[in-house]
Amino acid sequence: MKYEDIFEIIKNLEFDNEKLICTESGIKLYILRPSKVSNRFKNYDINKNFQIWLDEGNKQPFRPNHLRVMIDLNLRARSRPDLKKNLLLAFDNIFYHEDPDEAIKNLAKEHFDHFLNPLKIIANLSQLFIIEQEYCYNKPSNYIPPTLFYQGWVRAFIDNRDEIDKMSLSLGKLQPPPHQYTEKENANPRNKKYDPNFRSKPLWYLEYKT
Repeated sequence: MKYEDIFEIIKNLEFDNEKLICTESGIKLYILRPSKVSNRFKNYDINKNFQIWLDEGNKQPFRPNHLRVMIDLNLRARSRPDLKKNLLLAFDNIFYHEDPDEAIKNLAKEHFDHFLNPLKIIANLSQLFIIEQEYCYNKPSNYIPPTLFYQGWVRAFIDNRDEIDKMSLSLGKLQPPPHQYTEKENANPRNKKYDPNFRSKPLWYLEYKT
């Protein structure tokens, strides 16, 4: 689904209602707008807050976090290093608001020995996480746009230059992604390496020298 369309669905979803986003191989990805939140999220804007849920069919539905996307993509890149650039391009295009189903079309028939969920689920889940950060995140950020924090880690996990243990621990502690994956796109005035023409060269960060 297009970014703008899913954003509108989220904004207009009524309290205590669910909306199915996509299904694949018996797995359902859906969102919920709760009318009440726990004390942990008491500072959230109740009118913007929404939850992302995954139902794999063989167990209770659960709320996935960012690591599910990161680990899945890292496993795919490890099992098919020849497709690393294809994965990076696809998930960058999702970040740039392309329909996830369209972004992964050229990967649809590819086989991966290791992954967590079907690629369609992971692609749509990544889109939801990006929207969640854009719509709900209300804290100061060192990144402009703030969603670049998330996408920097997506790139790092696919590029696979470090051990998954170390990257997962860093992300879990909310440490920033390696700056090579964000510098040219971070429009924060304090970042002197921002390049407004960064999209003229896709995957610029693979050759970027700090």
